Amino acid sequence: MNIPQELKYTKDHEWVKVEGDIATIGITDFAQGELGDIVYVEVETEGETLDAEEVFGSVEAVKTVSDLFMPISGEIIEFNEELESEPESVNSDPYGDGWMIKVKVADAAQIDALMDADAYKALVG
Repeated sequence: MNIPQELKYTKDHEWVKVEGDIATIGITDFAQGELGDIVYVEVETEGETLDAEEVFGSVEAVKTVSDLFMPISGEIIEFNEELESEPESVNSDPYGDGWMIKVKVADAAQIDALMDADAYKALVG
């Protein structure tokens, strides 16, 4: 299982990569493995400002649908539109081509409250 050291993580299995005041968010390798083959990613919150832990979208796999939760508060400024035609990239490259949204960070202190790779590794065993 791939858990990149440079990212931050949530108990809901989202990852966060921060560059300046922009955070890129997706689901972890563990999460995509648990979900199985992903067939659809829905994000209808682009342009909205959401609080941490609010639902920003959903991911549909062959057997289930799971909500996607905001790891931090902020405005969703971009959705990875490639996922509309290639949702399977969440399975094949969850930390690269499978990213889901970009968020303008509202409160940088929230990033420090997220798990580092070692804490996430301990969570998922």
